Amino acid sequence: MSLSPRFIAIILAFLISLLTTTFLAFVDGATRSMLFVTSISSFITSFFLVLYTVDILVFREVNKMYRTIHKLKMKDFNMTPRKKLIHESNPMKTINDEIFVYVTKKQKEIDELKKLELFRREFLADVSHEFKTPIFAAQGFIHTLLDGAMDDENVRERFLIKAANNLDSLDVLVKDLLVLSQMETGDIKMNLMPVDLRLLTLNIFERLENIASDRDVTLKVKPDELSEVFVLADRDRIEQVMLNLIENAIKYGNEGGKVIVHFNEGKKQIEVAVRDNGPGIPQEHLNRIFERFYRVDKSRSKERGGTGLGLAIVKHIINAHDTKIAVMSKPDKGTTFSFKLDKATTGNMTIAELPEQTVQESLD
Repeated sequence: MSLSPRFIAIILAFLISLLTTTFLAFVDGATRSMLFVTSISSFITSFFLVLYTVDILVFREVNKMYRTIHKLKMKDFNMTPRKKLIHESNPMKTINDEIFVYVTKKQKEIDELKKLELFRREFLADVSHEFKTPIFAAQGFIHTLLDGAMDDENVRERFLIKAANNLDSLDVLVKDLLVLSQMETGDIKMNLMPVDLRLLTLNIFERLENIASDRDVTLKVKPDELSEVFVLADRDRIEQVMLNLIENAIKYGNEGGKVIVHFNEGKKQIEVAVRDNGPGIPQEHLNRIFERFYRVDKSRSKERGGTGLGLAIVKHIINAHDTKIAVMSKPDKGTTFSFKLDKATTGNMTIAELPEQTVQESLD
């Protein structure tokens, strides 16, 4: 039922006419003609008065409000601009719903902007701190040399090496920030090709052999029967992912522990899991470990190096492969990072059927 101004005017005019005629019927001397004339005249008068009041003073003003809202932001509302509010069954409720939708969306935008502002402040503070440490250290060594320590050959060489190490750390930090920025803006595209992830992992084990040996950590690939694990990925980027995850597992796991890279072959995908049997990550930190510069134990993280950007870069690389990385951890039982990658195929052709030259390129 439409609550148009005319419908409202008719209903109210009829009720007013009926009420007036009823009271007049109790007056002595009132004839039927008088009642009829009074009924008709009161109906017509009431109809036009109510129509003017509702249409001019209420509905038209509501329609103006509605048109103004659409001019402010058309996309924030569900109704089309051509739809007249006057034809709604309950126009006041309709405009109230529209305003509620508008306010809700704007509130969400405000909340998101507040989160971004907080993230920006934290990020600037973290960047400033990370840059300050190596710069001040290198600055201190160089100024000490300039103040006279340069004459001592032993001191000079030792201080120059320390200054160089700090500047190298700064260089790594800048490169990681640049890579992360390019990943977030989409400037770096994934060059997908068949990659033997098992062979790549074994190569990483060789690169990290000294670090693992210092901590007496055993490196293992499972299952043993898999001779090759070909996936479709960007070789350089997925190597960066595996290197970061394995190196973290070695550094933050227990001394004398194990780091296992496990491949689980499915019909279309390969699940990759990097596990350690270290102290694990507390539950309250799991949702934040992929944030830039976030460290579970800042003192221990500093001692063992790293820029605090590794896992953030890992997450973006995995996301760029149209998949997600997951983390599972229990105190004193270890941590597992896992993700899935598509098996290497070309159309319906598997890696075993690829031309020999293409396979060899993926291994080089």
